Amino acid sequence: MLKNIITPVQSWLLSQKRCVGCGTSLVQGTKSNQQANNVVLCKCKRMYIYNEEKGTYRRALLSEV
Repeated sequence: MLKNIITPVQSWLLSQKRCVGCGTSLVQGTKSNQQANNVVLCKCKRMYIYNEEKGTYRRALLSEV
């Protein structure tokens, strides 16, 4: 039940290019290229992958870290 509430909120935050943990803009995050991925590190230490073609962010998988 709780997952049904959290998932849409996290999707909305990512569509707004905001961190799902602290809500800050991911544009302000630290950017680096790791293993041919554009990795963005938020100030709360969550990692995101930036897709340049679509202009979207997604949470990084453990295998990508």
